[in-house]
Amino acid sequence: MLLHIMKIMSEVKLTKLSSKGQIVIPKELRDVMHLEDGEVFAMYGEDDTIVLKRVEIPSDSEFKRLLEWGEEFAEDKGIKREDVEKAISEYRKESE
Repeated sequence: MLLHIMKIMSEVKLTKLSSKGQIVIPKELRDVMHLEDGEVFAMYGEDDTIVLKRVEIPSDSEFKRLLEWGEEFAEDKGIKREDVEKAISEYRKESE
């Protein structure tokens, strides 16, 4: 079974871009990767390459837990809101 999955994952599949900008992920890949309707993907493109990465959106309770962890972490490390805002501002200036 694992060899069959590896074979499917390593084979090149062709698909077309629709007039609406949509691309179909072939059924074999959707099945092997257990993709379902409504999945969310991050997308990155450079030159002639597009990379898709499945992203799991946290639930409200998971997101709240993450925020609480971040606040505790920042407090333990002595990081203040002003420090974060300054770092973001500096990064944005460098990225221009």
